[in-house]
Amino acid sequence: MTKDWTKTPATAARRSVLKQALHCSACILGLAFAGSAIAQIQATAPSERKLLVLGDSLSAEYGLARGQGWVALLEQKLAGHKLPQGRRYQVVNASISGETTAGGRARLEPLLKLHKPAVLIIELGGNDALRGLPLASSRENLLAMVRAGKAAGAKVQLVGMQVPPNYGASYAREFASLFPEVAKAEKIALTPFLLAGFAEKPDAESWFQPDRIHPLAKAHPLMLDQVWPVLLPLL
Repeated sequence: MTKDWTKTPATAARRSVLKQALHCSACILGLAFAGSAIAQIQATAPSERKLLVLGDSLSAEYGLARGQGWVALLEQKLAGHKLPQGRRYQVVNASISGETTAGGRARLEPLLKLHKPAVLIIELGGNDALRGLPLASSRENLLAMVRAGKAAGAKVQLVGMQVPPNYGASYAREFASLFPEVAKAEKIALTPFLLAGFAEKPDAESWFQPDRIHPLAKAHPLMLDQVWPVLLPLL
C-alpha cells in the first residue's frame, strides 16, 4: 500500500504552522490598512480653530440678555456658514466691561498662551476716551496687542471706535485716527467704526440703552455687519 505523505503527523503540523502564519499576516495587513484609513480620515477631518475676542462692554453683552450681543451672534453665524476646507471656529469671548487698552494688553499674553487663537479681534479703546487717557498710551497699547497676536500666529482684526463731538473736534479726530494708523502700520484688517449704521442716525438715541453709551439688542446685528465682511477673509 502506498503511504499518503500528506496525512503524516509531521505534515499536518507544518500545515497548522503555515495556516497560523498566513492568518497573522492577514491580521497585520488588515491593521495596516485600517491604520492608513484612520490616518486619512484624520487628515481630511475639519479642524476646529479658536477665534479670540478681546473687548470691552460693547462686546461683553453689557445690559443685554445672554446671547444677544454681536459676539454671540458671530458664533451663531460661524456655525451656519460654510468655510474653506471645512474649518470650524470656537469663539472665545474674553471681553470685560470697563476694559481699557492697558487692561487688555496686560491680559492678552496669558490668553494667547491658553487658547492659541487662529484669529484675534481687538475691540478696545472706547474706555480710554471716556476716561480721558493719553492717546499716545492708547496707541502704544494697541500696537503692543496687535504685535503680540501676530507673534503668536494669529490673524488680527482691529475694531475702531469714535467719540461724540462734545469731546472736542480735535480730540475726537485724533482718537478716531488711532485705529487706521495702527492697522496701516501693522498691515492688519480694520473695522473702522463698530457703531456705524446707527450711531450717526438722526434717531441714534433710540438705538442705545438709557446711558446713551451701550447699544440696545436691536443694534448688535448691525455691529456684526461691520465686523463680518472684514473678518471673513481672515477665516
